[in-house]
Amino acid sequence: MSAPQYEPGHGLLAGRSAVVTAAAGTGIGGATARRFLEEGARVVIGDAHARRLGETERALAEEFDADRVAALPCDVTDEAQVQALLALAERTHGGLDIVVNNAGLGGTAPLTEMTDEQWTKVLDVTLNGTFRCTRAALRSLRSAGRGGVVVNNASVVGWRAQSGQAHYAAAKAGVMALTRCAAIEAAEYGVRVNAVAPSLAMHPHLVKVTSAELLDELTAKEAFGRYAEPWEVANVIVFLASGYSSYMTGEVVAVSSQRA
Repeated sequence: MSAPQYEPGHGLLAGRSAVVTAAAGTGIGGATARRFLEEGARVVIGDAHARRLGETERALAEEFDADRVAALPCDVTDEAQVQALLALAERTHGGLDIVVNNAGLGGTAPLTEMTDEQWTKVLDVTLNGTFRCTRAALRSLRSAGRGGVVVNNASVVGWRAQSGQAHYAAAKAGVMALTRCAAIEAAEYGVRVNAVAPSLAMHPHLVKVTSAELLDELTAKEAFGRYAEPWEVANVIVFLASGYSSYMTGEVVAVSSQRA
């Protein structure tokens, strides 16, 4: 089954200011930044890869109003860089309404062969990085006193076992638990915290480094017989960031067609 037609923007985020981490390139973060701009938001993007981030910023600035796009290199394992990214949104766009924590790191290794370094690296980027960004976002949004939204990127692997993915699955399960706990605490000052959990979302660069055999195996588990386009996940993030999800907090929404 081919991907559905790309849905045009409907102004769902008009006038809102957003930060998106790991937003350089063609993955979910980049697709989310683009969708936010199409929906009328002002966007600050961050990524640990400074060159790709600059390229993404220039491309978005050419397509949209340059005043609506800003970028700053950000490694989510560094608290100072996280703080600087959010401060840029407040400085350039007059405040902060939405934070999308998309940064994550994967890898494959059998548990018996997994090193402490492999385990720690995946957990520090994927779970600890989401914690740092969520903490910074909630502090900023609470101080501003005008509500807001945090959307975290989890994964169905946080629910479902997968060989070689113990570190990644543990990290994503942690993101889900973090999301639910943060939502309870943030509700009192009008901030909603939710997460998406994609099953299989691919982009051209990821396809290139994935074997055809593995890709066939993974897509066979999907009801549509294909992987999700990054923008299809971004559409759900837009929904969670918009007023259409005003009664949702602490939820983890699967973006998946997996049959098992």
